[in-house]
Amino acid sequence: MTPERPLLHSPQIEAKFSPLLQSCSGKGFSVRDKDLSLLHIGDSGDSDVTSITEQFHSADSHFFDQIVLECSPQESSHLVSWNAMERQQIPSSLEISSSVEGLEKGSKSHRIRHKSVQFDDLFPSEDNTRLIYINDPRKTNEKYEFSGNEIRTSKYTFITFLPKNLFIQFHRVAYLYFLAIAGLNQLPPLAVFGRTVSLFPLLFVLCVTAMKDGYEDWRRHRSDRNENSRDAQVYQFGQFRIKKWKNIHAGEVVKIFCDETIPCDMVLLGTSDPNGVAFVQTMNLDGESNLKTRYARLETTPMCAEVGSYSGIIRCEQPNKNIYEFTANMEYNGHKISLGPSNIILRGCQVKNTTWIIGVVVYAGQETKAMLNSAISPSKRSKLESYMNRETLWLSIFLFAMCAVVALGMGLWLKDHEPQLDSLPYYRRRYITNGRENGKYFKFYGIPMEIFFSFLSSVIVFQIMIPISLYITMELVRLGQSYFMIEDAQMYDGNSGSRFQCRSLNINEDLGQIRYIFSDKTGTLTENKMEFQRASVYGRDYGTSLKGTGNLMMGERSSDVLRHKKWKLKSEINLDTELVELLHGDVPGMERTAAREFFLTLAACNTVIPITSSLSSNSVDLACDEDVSIEYQGESPDEQALVAAASAYGFTLIERTTGHIVIDVNGEMLRLDVLGLHEFDSVRKRMSVVIRFPDNAIKVLVKGADTSVLSILNHQIDNGSCETESARIKNMTENHLNNYSLQGLRTLVVAARDLSGAELEEWQAKYEEASTSLTERANKLRQAAALIECQLNLLGATGIEDKLQEGVPETIESLRQAGIKVWVLTGDKQETAISIALSCRLLTDDMHQIIINGTSEEDCRLLLANAKAKHGVKPLIYTEGSKKLKEGEFIGSMEKVVGSGNPSLALIIDGNSLVYILEKELEPDLFELATSCRVVLCCRVAPLQKAGIVDLIKSRSNDMTLAIGDGANDVSMIQMADVGVGICGQEGRQAVMASDFAMGQFRFLKRLLLVHGHWNYQRVGYLVLYNFYRNAVFVLMLFWYILQTAFSTTSALTDWSSVFYSVIYTSVPTIVVGILDKDLSHKTLLLYPKLYCSGHRHESYNLHLFWITMLDTLWQSLVLFYVPFFAYRYSTIDIWSLGSLWTIAVVVLVNIHLAMDIRRWVLITHLATWGSIVVACLCMVALDSIPSFPNYWTIYHLISSRTYWLAILLITVLALLPRFACKVIWQTFWPSDIQIAREAAIMGKFPNSFGLKLEQDVR
Repeated sequence: MTPERPLLHSPQIEAKFSPLLQSCSGKGFSVRDKDLSLLHIGDSGDSDVTSITEQFHSADSHFFDQIVLECSPQESSHLVSWNAMERQQIPSSLEISSSVEGLEKGSKSHRIRHKSVQFDDLFPSEDNTRLIYINDPRKTNEKYEFSGNEIRTSKYTFITFLPKNLFIQFHRVAYLYFLAIAGLNQLPPLAVFGRTVSLFPLLFVLCVTAMKDGYEDWRRHRSDRNENSRDAQVYQFGQFRIKKWKNIHAGEVVKIFCDETIPCDMVLLGTSDPNGVAFVQTMNLDGESNLKTRYARLETTPMCAEVGSYSGIIRCEQPNKNIYEFTANMEYNGHKISLGPSNIILRGCQVKNTTWIIGVVVYAGQETKAMLNSAISPSKRSKLESYMNRETLWLSIFLFAMCAVVALGMGLWLKDHEPQLDSLPYYRRRYITNGRENGKYFKFYGIPMEIFFSFLSSVIVFQIMIPISLYITMELVRLGQSYFMIEDAQMYDGNSGSRFQCRSLNINEDLGQIRYIFSDKTGTLTENKMEFQRASVYGRDYGTSLKGTGNLMMGERSSDVLRHKKWKLKSEINLDTELVELLHGDVPGMERTAAREFFLTLAACNTVIPITSSLSSNSVDLACDEDVSIEYQGESPDEQALVAAASAYGFTLIERTTGHIVIDVNGEMLRLDVLGLHEFDSVRKRMSVVIRFPDNAIKVLVKGADTSVLSILNHQIDNGSCETESARIKNMTENHLNNYSLQGLRTLVVAARDLSGAELEEWQAKYEEASTSLTERANKLRQAAALIECQLNLLGATGIEDKLQEGVPETIESLRQAGIKVWVLTGDKQETAISIALSCRLLTDDMHQIIINGTSEEDCRLLLANAKAKHGVKPLIYTEGSKKLKEGEFIGSMEKVVGSGNPSLALIIDGNSLVYILEKELEPDLFELATSCRVVLCCRVAPLQKAGIVDLIKSRSNDMTLAIGDGANDVSMIQMADVGVGICGQEGRQAVMASDFAMGQFRFLKRLLLVHGHWNYQRVGYLVLYNFYRNAVFVLMLFWYILQTAFSTTSALTDWSSVFYSVIYTSVPTIVVGILDKDLSHKTLLLYPKLYCSGHRHESYNLHLFWITMLDTLWQSLVLFYVPFFAYRYSTIDIWSLGSLWTIAVVVLVNIHLAMDIRRWVLITHLATWGSIVVACLCMVALDSIPSFPNYWTIYHLISSRTYWLAILLITVLALLPRFACKVIWQTFWPSDIQIAREAAIMGKFPNSFGLKLEQDVR
């Protein structure tokens, strides 16, 4: 086997997994592991989602077979069936939308089984591979017609913009309604308004939206043009020449220099580093800022030294979305060379700390992995907007009822006056003229048709009963709200330099109605900055002496013990002096040997790259005695912490190449040849490396989750000690692991063993075959790993601390007081999760813990039934024909449980139990039990299980859900929840890219919900009701007028007055109030979180408020019409003058109505409210000054009359008097929590308790 560095394989699980036959040196290999962790190392799996082991997997039904990996001591092979949730890896934030859509359809079992990812021939057959002829693009592309490198992210072209944009916009049913209205108005018998005027509102909304969409797409076009026009050096005619990105094709050889961006997916052929190492930054791809390492195979580096010798054939898989996997082979000089993820650099990455790289293009343009992942997140819809559609339906019923009344009235009037239809002064059915038309019908089609036309004409007249302006108003209001959330300085994270982000403008108001928060733990509640704290070596616990020593730099702390120290770490490491003495003192025995192997494993078994003060190379001057700064770059914070700890104890990794590593063991350089490396994956849950020592001894070093490694240990240690000694060490290590977990530490087990020549030869043959396989490579690599990952000697265990973020306990307590339940969904061990939950006050000592750890469906059913019976959980009542909880049933049930004197309940359940519960008929039992608990803690859960838990609440209740996480394994949960929040943390930006909102710290969630969420809900709720009122009062005024004019559907208002009413006269105050109004200050809302419960009770928008608003609207419309009607009843005023009066009166009325409800007056609010009245008057003067209009000069006659001004005053007082009286009475005798808080704030008195009406179910 050649000594080059092995591939960093990241095993991929195919959708249909054939049974494997596992063997281990003649002994059965057994893992009975329910660990659902995704951790690269250790047991806290969901933290390490940024490691190179992140993968995409489909969730086929085959994934849900129970894990049974039996390892008996006999020599036998066992049939293996892998569990779905354990195999489930981390989906891409950009492709999970397909999973979410699938999860929303069908039954739960079908939802969970729906494929989250679909790859095209992820494991291609030999005849379904892509052939790339190196440096021969013509031959490469002549048969297969591969995509060019030009990309396009825009949605429209110049030709398709208009039809495509209109098609998208008319997905809104309201737009179709107004289009039909405008179309009806174009018919001569129905032309109530001017034909042009009737189109104006719809055209205005369509044009504004089209301009916004067009501008956004123009920016995309500009970005595409700039991207495609970038230059790269491509090998042509014997030398590298400049070529535009868009002209690059598969098969061409490209040279990229330091700090340049990769133009397409390239397989590395060589780099400026002699060992073929290249450093790249993948921030543009996954948001991670830490450097990654990629490698050119040593066999291909000579072709870069000899210019013009680029040749060979690459057989690779078809293009797919999986950015963490690549399967290919290269045929070069008669050799077959395996290629993997570590040998390919993807489009969008940047070359760092490497002078140049040379690679061959395998995927270009739209076929690159970055472009295949450029799907958008699924759009979400506000819950309040769905309620608004219900009220819109009621308004539609009112509209058609009024139209039916007008049509019926028209029919009855025509029937009663049929003999007079040719003699009435205001109605003619025939022409009366001396011309040829004399005696013919004048637009009269008979009474039945007149009734029909009257109905349609009424629909046109009353069209604004459905407020088309509400849609654009809500968009503008949400945009303004988002601006103030983004600019909130108290949600700015100075540590990461990240400000709050609004990535979705459709659900701002949903932030004020959240009942459930589903939170990841690692990186969300904790910092995801790992610190090495404890170590168990050979059955002895180290690290307890660190307490009270303070944080000292490693060099200062151990300068007297560690000799020849010259490596300076950036991180601070506390050392245990006893452990240092054991490692480097004169202490003979097996304990010292085990300790040295322990730290040697920590330093060697990883993919971390050391970067010294000489950043251009990994090589350092080993003869130099001066201190050298060293930094470790890795894709896992856990690995970085472990390697740094090993360095602190004298085992410093200083060099990693494609074939070897160099470790400074307390001043002595130890070079180790790396013969093979098996990356961590979610099936094995461990990592191993095969190394050759200078004395030709071969060892396999292993680290992994405790449940994975402890089951494959040898029963007898190497020195021939009895089995009792081996068992003692194992038992002590397990006790230490439990103690670490209780302290909230992340644990990891370390083991090793020697390999004989026969074992090495067998493994090498299997490993070579697996590495070069294009079909089921991951499965074959696992079989190869099983040959050496057995009969291990236990060395010890580690405990790494992941500290809580600042303000997490206080935030959780405030959210709980606000009536919000916080559920934690994590991949960590149960003990670790419980410890963290206690430290962040999620769990308290007085809570009764219900633990569900079932190993079968019957176990889970029995555990759930016993828990429900013991704690008096009653079955909930669901609405007929639906799985949704009956309205009010949840609160009633909770009052029974909480009010019964039982202690607070906390449900703790593991992912293995969820496999049976979410797939079987146990969901209702879990829902009833979980919703009866104050806290739910789910441990060892996979990404799709997180989404399944969120969907459990969404599908069975009307409560709003929020999911918050920081890693790619949280994407499915974030997109499943009603509101998704991403944390800009240590695990990349995949969660942020999939989220609706993003922030730097968990503690900002308190301000986001309790302050901005409350404000947004109050504003938008009032905005919707006010828009319904504003348009309904105008329509009802027209309705009363039509009833007094023989049901003729004529209008007293000009066409332009009707159009300007919603667009100009009354829209600006609505927008300003929707953005700036505040019922309470942020200090009050944060001081009394219980005020947030008003959103749970839907106090700002509900059906009851809608009906009250409509009754008030009915009264105001009657006053609005009949006061001028009776005031001018016996006058000679013309109809257009009366229409001008009604126009001004309704504008004044609705604006003063708005002013009565404004809680916060600022300058812009005054200008908008009173300025709208002034603008309306000026517009009326302008319109009445146009001679061609029928209302010419009417306003000038009216303003000189006292009756005109008195009528407006009387209308305003009489219309608003009942509303004012009701508000005074209601706020005096039945004040709301918010009203009490407002009065207390105004008086400057904040009592300890307002007597708030808090629902006890979620306290």
